[in-house]
Amino acid sequence: MNMRLKSLIAIVIGTAIIGFGINAFNIPNGLAEGGVTGISIIIKILFPTIDQGIVYFLLNIPLFIIGWKVLSRTELAYTIIGTILSSAFFSLFDYLLSPTPMKDTLLASLFAGVMVGLGLGLIFRFGGTTGGVDIIARMFQKYFGVSMGRTLFISDIVVIGISLVYLSKESAMYTLVAVFIATRVIDFMQEGLNAGKALTIISEHPQKIAKEILGLGRGVTILTGKGAFSGSPKEVIYVVVSRNEVIRFKNVVQEIDPHAFVIVNDVHEVLGEGFTFDENKQPLHD
Repeated sequence: MNMRLKSLIAIVIGTAIIGFGINAFNIPNGLAEGGVTGISIIIKILFPTIDQGIVYFLLNIPLFIIGWKVLSRTELAYTIIGTILSSAFFSLFDYLLSPTPMKDTLLASLFAGVMVGLGLGLIFRFGGTTGGVDIIARMFQKYFGVSMGRTLFISDIVVIGISLVYLSKESAMYTLVAVFIATRVIDFMQEGLNAGKALTIISEHPQKIAKEILGLGRGVTILTGKGAFSGSPKEVIYVVVSRNEVIRFKNVVQEIDPHAFVIVNDVHEVLGEGFTFDENKQPLHD
C-alpha cells in the first residue's frame, strides 16, 4: 500500500473518530473543545438547530489562505480533504447519535480527550490535518520546532476561556482535563509509537560490554572520546534498546563493570533494524 493511500485512509479513520468523540462525549456532557472545533461547538450549543459540520467548514475557509502560504500542495490537499471529512462526520454523527449526559463527567472528559487525541494523532502522523488551528500548529512545528500538541493546547486554552460565556467553572475544568489528555495522546501518536531508551556507557571494559550486548541481539556503536581531566582516550558505547530491555542491559553492564558510568535517555522514535525491520530488512510491522 503506497504512502498516499495510507494517508487518505488515516485521515478518514481519524476524522471519523473525532466526529464520534465530539458528538458522543463533548456535546452531550457540556464539554467544550479547543480551536475551530471548540468555536463550532459553542455555536452548536447556543443554537442547537444549526448544523455543526457546516459551521466548522465555513470557519475554516479563511485558514485555507494561511495553508496556501505555509503548506505544500500535498499538505494543503490533505487539509481540505480532512476539513471536508470532519465537517461530514460532525453532521453524520450528530444525526445518528442521541447520547445522554454521563453521570461521571470526569470519565466523559477522559474519553473525550482520548478520542480527539487519537483521531488527531493518527491524522498528523500521516501528514494530514483537519484544518482549523491544525494549520497554524503545523506552521509552528515546521518553522519554529514547536510540537503540534503544545500549540494546540495553547489555542485550546484561549477558546475554552471564551467558552466560559456559557460553561460553568466545573465544565471548563473538565474540558481542560480532556484537552490535556488529547495533547498527550497526540504527542504519543507522533513520537512514541517506536519509542525506546538510549544507553551511553563509559567503562574500562568497553569491548567486553559491547560483545555481551551484541550477543543479546542489539547493535552497538563505539564512539571515540577523551577524558577531560586525565586526557586519556576513551571508548564510549552507545546502544538503543526498547523500554522493557533497559534493566536487562543495565544489569549486564553492572556485572562486567560495577563502576561503569551509564546514562539513560528517552528516545522518542527509533527507525531501523530491531525496531522497524528485522535483520533481513523486512518490516516488523506492516
